[in-house]
Amino acid sequence: MTGNPLLDAHTLPPFNEITPETIEPAIDELIARNRDAIQRLVDEGQHSWEGLAAPLEALNDQLSQAWSPVSHLNSTMNSPALREAYQACLPKLSAYATWIGQHEGLYNAFRRLAESDDYRHLDQAQRRSVDNTLRDFRLAGVDLPAEQKARFGDIQARLSTLTNTFSNNVLDATQAWHLDVAGERLAGLPQSALDSLAANAEAKGIEGYRITLDFPSFFPIMSYADDRELRQEVYTAFVTRASEQGPNAGEYDNSAIMTEIVALRGELAELAGFDTYADYSLATKMAESPLQVREFLEDLAQRATPQAREEFETLSAFARDELNIAELRPWDTGYASEKLRQARYAISQEELRPYFPAPGAVDGLFRVIGRVFGVSFRENRDAPRWHNDVRYFDVLDGDETIAGFYLDLYAREGKRGGAWMDECRVRRLRGEGDLQLPVAYLTCNFTRPVGNRPALLTHDEVLTLFHEFGHGLHHMLTRQQVADVSGINGVAWDAVELPSQFMENFCWEREGLDLIASHVDSGETLPDELLERLQAARNFQSAMGMTRQLELSLFDLRLHHEQRTPSADDIQALLDDVRARVTVTPRVEFNRFQHSFSHIFAGGYAAGYYSYKWAEVLSADAWSAFEESGILDPDTGQRFRSGILEQGGARDAAELFREFRGREPSIEPLLRHSGIGRAA
Repeated sequence: MTGNPLLDAHTLPPFNEITPETIEPAIDELIARNRDAIQRLVDEGQHSWEGLAAPLEALNDQLSQAWSPVSHLNSTMNSPALREAYQACLPKLSAYATWIGQHEGLYNAFRRLAESDDYRHLDQAQRRSVDNTLRDFRLAGVDLPAEQKARFGDIQARLSTLTNTFSNNVLDATQAWHLDVAGERLAGLPQSALDSLAANAEAKGIEGYRITLDFPSFFPIMSYADDRELRQEVYTAFVTRASEQGPNAGEYDNSAIMTEIVALRGELAELAGFDTYADYSLATKMAESPLQVREFLEDLAQRATPQAREEFETLSAFARDELNIAELRPWDTGYASEKLRQARYAISQEELRPYFPAPGAVDGLFRVIGRVFGVSFRENRDAPRWHNDVRYFDVLDGDETIAGFYLDLYAREGKRGGAWMDECRVRRLRGEGDLQLPVAYLTCNFTRPVGNRPALLTHDEVLTLFHEFGHGLHHMLTRQQVADVSGINGVAWDAVELPSQFMENFCWEREGLDLIASHVDSGETLPDELLERLQAARNFQSAMGMTRQLELSLFDLRLHHEQRTPSADDIQALLDDVRARVTVTPRVEFNRFQHSFSHIFAGGYAAGYYSYKWAEVLSADAWSAFEESGILDPDTGQRFRSGILEQGGARDAAELFREFRGREPSIEPLLRHSGIGRAA
């Protein structure tokens, strides 16, 4: 025992022992140890898999197992002390990563390995790992002159700090605003939303109802509140977060941070020998060039935009004739859309909630996966956790434990918004017969349970649960034993959404819903008549939804391909231009969505947000195989498991897809599933 929980070997992170004071000393020691060990490997002239790659993987895994729980706690249990310790480590980790990426001795050792007889005897995963490592050396500027290497490292360190600050600003801006209201202002809200807002107020020791900008609070206001001024007030606060506009104007402003991030990314790409950051980003993706991506997105836009305009015209007419809203404003579209959905299909998210109590939805998820992929789940109540909401499960294949995961479903203060899957541990072979099992974090921000009742999920939240668990399956069902290509590692970023988007389909089909949906009081499955209305409403405003995704994807791509040193005004002008081309819904001048666009400014989607649509083509086509054989067909499930999920990044994603479907991917299933049937 070292006296520092992050330095002690563990099967699962000791969350109950990790304190802010333990973080920086542990990271300092591990980085120092790794530097010494790596230099020894190089000095000894090692260039075999056992002498070079395997020891380096072990060193990186030790550091990852210390940093992973810290990073996760920063996202789910954020506090001033934890944030300070986390931020103190970022430049050190960035400098270490740059040192490795630009280490000429290490690079030359891997080159010798790739050119040796030993390389030819490596298995597919090992060769892929070596090839990826050499590619990453080049992307890290290993061939640059010393002065440019130093600049490259400085940029990486600065970007690490900036992206974290961007994320902190979004979190702080989200939590800085609230509105306390009396019940009469909340007319139209369903009881579940009223209970949640009342619980917000009670938690702060006040009477009445508290609206926050967390999604479980924001969404019901925008969808159901009859008070138009209230919708406008909440909308304005939400779309101006972390900007120079709105109720907290300038307090957490990300304007300068965005511009510096884009400029530094452009300089980084140029140093690495690429024309733009988009070109640099695509070096690790399926897509071949920014032009190919733009043509793909604009083709979808051409197909979807005419139908999206028709959908919006229908919505505007309904709002004018039935809701007495002469001109739709942005704070009206969600409200009017929900009214139109109910009028047309007699169904709402609220009507579906009783059929999706959170414990039952989770059990249903497990049943679906068990039927299709042949694995089961067992809760482990003794696993260390970071919050009482969190549950831990073992994943079993027969009697064998093959993986594990943490499930953290509900929104709370100090927790970053959104939903995500992340790695806790990766599957890798540590030595002869010593297999490290993969462990995942699965995090959502659903409405919390109130009182003694379980949380009741919307159908959209069930889709989110299945989506993130698709990522989790990709991580946990891998059969790879080399960390660099295990699970989602080494998978082209524009293919990584394939399993997640694929899993959502089970939530629309009778076979899947019979395992997922169970009424909170009666236990009955979803009635036929309600299912028919749900399925009929599936593609309600689907073209409008697609144009929204295309807007974000085109903005991201063009920002990183066309803009070199933009100002905040330039970024706004670019977004306005994209919106003018593909957006059909109303816009307001003060909307600053980009200031909270964490996917591209604080996450891994820079010049890669298009991946959602790119992978959706793959996922829709993969799902069509199940439509042909049977939704819960275990044989097709086993082919998907062995051909996609187990492969990780050991083989090319396009090659794996072709083997699974027996042909190149087709865009037609996506258009069919989206209800988009014609081009412009």
